[in-house]
Parts: sequence; structure tokens; C-alpha cells
Amino acid sequence: MNLLVLGGTQFVGRHIVEAAVEAGHSVSVFTRGVSPDDLPPGVTRLRGDRDGGLDALRDGSWDACVDVSGYVPRVVRQSAELLRGRVGRYLFISTVSVYAPGPRDWTPEDAPLQELDDPATEDVQAAYGGLKVLCERVVNEVFGERATHVRPHIVAGPWDHTRRFTAWPEALAAGGPVLAPGDGSDPVQYVDARDLAAFVLRLLTDGTPGTFNAAAGSRSWHAFLNGVAEGVRSQSELAWTPAAELAERGLGWAEVPLFVPRALDVTGLMRVDVSWAERAGLRCRPLEETARDTLAWSVTRPAGERPVPGILAAREAGR
Repeated sequence: MNLLVLGGTQFVGRHIVEAAVEAGHSVSVFTRGVSPDDLPPGVTRLRGDRDGGLDALRDGSWDACVDVSGYVPRVVRQSAELLRGRVGRYLFISTVSVYAPGPRDWTPEDAPLQELDDPATEDVQAAYGGLKVLCERVVNEVFGERATHVRPHIVAGPWDHTRRFTAWPEALAAGGPVLAPGDGSDPVQYVDARDLAAFVLRLLTDGTPGTFNAAAGSRSWHAFLNGVAEGVRSQSELAWTPAAELAERGLGWAEVPLFVPRALDVTGLMRVDVSWAERAGLRCRPLEETARDTLAWSVTRPAGERPVPGILAAREAGR
């Protein structure tokens, strides 16, 4: 397969490129050339800017395109329309943050989606999920049955620059008591970037249309932290802290990443249904393996790229 990746040098895109090369596919990446690039040999680099600088994409054809860097519908339309006749399938990396609040036990792909009050906004930070909804619609409009959407959960694994998952194996590996959120019964989900990459390639190889949530199955925080601890061989004591106390202390997502109390999870973020994806070929490795490999990668990073996990700082502040 001849594959074009819009993006491809960081985290999710990097794993997709590496998996495609390892599988024997021919890969081209379209980037600005700003991020560090140590992709595998043989990857073709195309330079440009997604917003008005697409000259490098005006020639050539590809069996499929993976869009890992589309956040604004106006910009996504530029690449989609330019590639319409020269790409077999256009796979858009969306997000599980597209779903609107609503009373439901689980969040399937056909759950209601967010609708922006101002569809013309391009404030990605404030309107991330709603803009991804509009981007999906653009891709559907341009590619029709040749469109595929993957909605990943919070992504974990080596090269996780967000550190949302990485903070937990680091904190547990550090030893000593670790702040644990709630009473252990709240749900939590994530997806390993390598499993996400393998799923993307499976969808493209099979030519599968449609929309798919991509996540490991939802589990309790008790099971999650015990799995991470086993993966990094931690003997740390878990200091379970009620959600109300965390709120009183001003400890939110930055200090206790991935934690959304069930009572506040109005979009079902941590209860995403992945049955469609599993039927289409999604397979997720054990949590212990993700935790172990993420820590092994993280300890190789320069000290400046490894801040003390906010979980530990929060624990110290509560003493």
C-alpha cells in the first residue's frame, strides 16, 4: 500500500508511520519540517503547510491518506478536496471528545455529537471536540464511502508528549505513597498508540468505511492502578482520596490526569463503547505492557522533559 500521512513525526502519527513501514508499506509524510524527525529510512518527506501551502501534494497519488493533524474544518477541506481524485481512502483521526452530554450508560459511535454555537470559530483549545465533528463532516462530504473516521481515546505509550498516561507509571515507579483518586470504583479508559496504529492500518488494508471509537475497555481505577503498578513492579502504597477532597484541594486534571468522577462524566468519556472497533479488528495489549514500555521510554528522556508527576506534587501538598 502507498500511504500518505498528513503529519507523522509526533506520537500518534509517528507510531502509524513506523507500523506502516514495518508492515512493508510505502509511506510519505507531509509536514512543515518543524518537529524533530527521526522516522525510519525510506519515508518520503513532503514539506509544506496545511493552511495554504499544499504545493508538495499537487502531484502524485496514494492508496490511502491518514490525516493525523486536522483540527479546523476549513483547513481539512483544503487537503481533502485537493486529494479527492488521487487518494483511495481518507482516514481521519478524530477524538472521543466529539460526543455531546447526555444520559447514557455507554457512549457508542452513534451517540449525539457536539454542535458549536459558533461553527466559524477556529479556537481549537476551546472548541476541540466540536471542531473535530465539523472536520469529520467535511471528509464525509468530499470522500463519501471512501471516508473512515477513528475516534481515539486518550492515547498512551512511548512518545507520549502529553504525559497524561505517562504520569502514572512514573509516579508508581518512584516509590512511596501515591495519591489515588476517588474510592477506586470510577471508570477510566485510554488506548495504546501502537494498538491504535495497528487498527488504522487494518482499516486501510481492509478498505473499511465508517466511524470507530478506539480504546481499551473501560476499567475501574482500582484495576487500572494495580495494573500499572504490576507493569512497573511498584510496591507503592495507594492513598485513595475522595473526589470531593480532591476538588476542595483544587486538584484537577493537571494534577490527577485521566480522572473524571463518574458523577461528572456527562459525555461518557470514560465509558466509551468499542464493540464496533473490536469487530473491525481493534486489539489492545495488556495494561501492564503499556505501563512498562511507557516507563522504559520515559526514563530515556532528558531530565527537562521529565517533570515530577503532578500526582506526587499533589500528594506532598496534602500532607
